[in-house]
Amino acid sequence: MRLSRLPYYVIKTIWQTSNLIWILFTKHISNYILIQNPPAIPTILVCWFYSIVVDSKFIIDWHNYAHTLMALTLKDDHLLVKLAKAIETYFGSKAHYNFCVSQAMKEDLQLKWGIKAEVLYDRPSNEFQPISLTEKHIFLLKLSEKYNVLKGSEESSTVFTKYIENEAQLYSKRPGFIISSTSWTEDEDFSVLLNALQEYENAFEQDICKLPDLICMITGKGPLKEFYLAIIKLKNWKHVTIITPWLENEEYPKMLASADLGICLHISSSGLDLPMKIIDMFGCELPVCAYNFKCLSELVKHKENGMIFSNDKELAEQLKSWFEDFPNNDIQHQLDIKFREELHKFQKNRWHGNWSSIALPYFNQ
Repeated sequence: MRLSRLPYYVIKTIWQTSNLIWILFTKHISNYILIQNPPAIPTILVCWFYSIVVDSKFIIDWHNYAHTLMALTLKDDHLLVKLAKAIETYFGSKAHYNFCVSQAMKEDLQLKWGIKAEVLYDRPSNEFQPISLTEKHIFLLKLSEKYNVLKGSEESSTVFTKYIENEAQLYSKRPGFIISSTSWTEDEDFSVLLNALQEYENAFEQDICKLPDLICMITGKGPLKEFYLAIIKLKNWKHVTIITPWLENEEYPKMLASADLGICLHISSSGLDLPMKIIDMFGCELPVCAYNFKCLSELVKHKENGMIFSNDKELAEQLKSWFEDFPNNDIQHQLDIKFREELHKFQKNRWHGNWSSIALPYFNQ
């Protein structure tokens, strides 16, 4: 028997509070305590209390607002949502320093709560890099042992690549390969992607434009995964295949670097955070189609380093345009080159360098 939400959150908060207090007060005393928000409860309150007791600097790295995430399932007027907002408002202003992930969030923190924050954009870590065609072939060949749809018709081949005279080559006629990563939560509406894929399937069947078969990888796990998997199973597509693998940490960057196009459905509960999944894709020089929201333009520039859509129809048009006469469409090929050149510039500023130049000085004061 499942507990109702309020008793569940109360019990969970008490347990997390006791654990966090134990960990903080039994470890070596820190001069600084840096927390990422969300979650706000009980992290902000407990860590602020610890900073007061041991006289350390209290720093918050704002990645989103906890109360807006909670409102996705509990609604704005719920007691817990109001409590989370009150905690973020009051204790957020008590921090010695604040970082945030977008210029829009910096302005919002200042305007609503009088909190001054330094913009610290997320950047890809060194694991997220482009890979060679040989590395791509080896990775996909290994993955094809688990997923038959990736197996090629020749020995030591995949549906994308083959090995001839000790050299990896792409098939001139091959499926398109798209990838989307998700935590299967309410802030991503996967019906948008499924509807777009249905339109892609329809366009293929009606021979509206010359399209290849499409393989769509969706990685991750979360509360809504089974719900969407049940919908996917009902689809009787002949030209679109969805695979939902669980990848090891070292496999995920290689998967991104092997794809033709990334899809991001993140809509942001606050409209102020930037999706880390896009940053990981950019680190691998993978062009992205991203769902539009308030501050996305700080990361994705439409038709400059990626594409932005606002509904399933627009995403479907972008997929059809990208893969029409694939991989022999000169217009698409030039656009792909343009995007990847911009992403190559983006990835020069990696996580460590970005942190060292913007955040580290605050710890040396």
